[in-house]
Amino acid sequence: MSQKAKDLSKGIEAFRDELIAYVETLSEKEWNAMCDWEEWTAGVTARHLGAGHFGIGGMVTMIVEGKELPQLTMDQLNASSDKDSREHAECTKAEALDHLRKNGTELAAYVAALSDEELDRKGSMPAFNGEVTASQLLEYVIFQSAREHFDHMKTAVGR
Repeated sequence: MSQKAKDLSKGIEAFRDELIAYVETLSEKEWNAMCDWEEWTAGVTARHLGAGHFGIGGMVTMIVEGKELPQLTMDQLNASSDKDSREHAECTKAEALDHLRKNGTELAAYVAALSDEELDRKGSMPAFNGEVTASQLLEYVIFQSAREHFDHMKTAVGR
């Protein structure tokens, strides 16, 4: 395991644990609080983080294995996320927590086993303005985009 992989994995685990601890405390009213930017409830946003953001391992694997990434724009990715979230508008806290736990744990374990060479491999996708390394993809999806969603949840809930 490379130090870079270890650091990314530990960061994923810490963020996963922070999200889970927060989601577990949400009351029914808080679960249904509306996140203004996403136009989803806090609960749907939690599910999106677990199913979507922590589910990014497949795309990271494509980069690591040298496979072509889907040629999607950021608008297309956002539309897909919105469609999926609206289809799961009635998700339960248990469902969201299951995605956070399972996908977060699997992603952290997968990343921990990567070498520096694998983390530095590049794929190309219009959503990322061309080339993106596996580590850049992880950093954006988990530590930037997912963090923004989490901040929106906390704003909606009021804590």
